Amino acid sequence: MRIAIAADHAGFPIKDEVINYVQSAGHDVIDLGTYNQEPVDYPDYALKVGRAIQDNQSDRGIVICGSGVGATIAANKIKGVYACVCHDTYSAHQGVEHDNMNVLCLGSRILGIELVKEIVSAFLAAEFIHDGRFLRRFEKICALEKAQ
Repeated sequence: MRIAIAADHAGFPIKDEVINYVQSAGHDVIDLGTYNQEPVDYPDYALKVGRAIQDNQSDRGIVICGSGVGATIAANKIKGVYACVCHDTYSAHQGVEHDNMNVLCLGSRILGIELVKEIVSAFLAAEFIHDGRFLRRFEKICALEKAQ
């Protein structure tokens, strides 16, 4: 898979470790910044990941900020992006399997790097269940998106 990864200044300290981990799992990474710890605004980096998904440059994305919350709010404003902050492995795989989540948001000030790796692994290994109630619910989400 092609994975777009971006972080604001708060997420920057773990971004390279996440990139290396994703690459070691056999995925292609698009590094969308930031490239240092100078203060930047997380919505800009959520947008970069969202645009990579919209433009089919990336299959999924990861956005890292201090808590993961701001990145999640920003990312979900982008059409075709279904983002969630996950601080556990269950939510990371279940979000993909049941809800077709395509962007994982992480809080670098909340999680240690080993748990981050487990969460990223669960997210990347999961596949959306394309039938029954999961597909019906996702179609309702898409209808909500179109109505806006």
